Amino acid sequence: MKIGELANRSGLSAHTIRYYERIGLLPYAVRDRSSRRDYDASILVWIEFLGRLKTTGMPIREMLRYAALRERGPATAAERRALLEAHRKRVRAHVAELQACLLVLDIKIAGYAGPDQSLEHDGATLPERRRKPAGGRQSRAR
Repeated sequence: MKIGELANRSGLSAHTIRYYERIGLLPYAVRDRSSRRDYDASILVWIEFLGRLKTTGMPIREMLRYAALRERGPATAAERRALLEAHRKRVRAHVAELQACLLVLDIKIAGYAGPDQSLEHDGATLPERRRKPAGGRQSRAR
């Protein structure tokens, strides 16, 4: 399939497909006689997976690491698994934080409802918001 069709079917722009190919997230496409890219339909599964990684917040450098390991074949399965497990741990922590935020929103919205419409709150305390550890950046002397 040509790049335009791949763009339509994948939801990525042709520019993004070329960029992903250039940086190594997508394998180089074979070229037809006119030197136009010609992609196999199987690339759609890989693009969908990359989209999931992106949606869950995996940085491009980690996606590139995974892609490089994938390219090296089955011998890298343990490394790929470890990379995905570490990412899953971060995603689960983020989902838990989002769920706590959603609870706060639900309680706040219920407070705006009339007395007969408010949600029952069983006396549970609101979840404490976790903060990231300080010291991530060094302050510069002026």
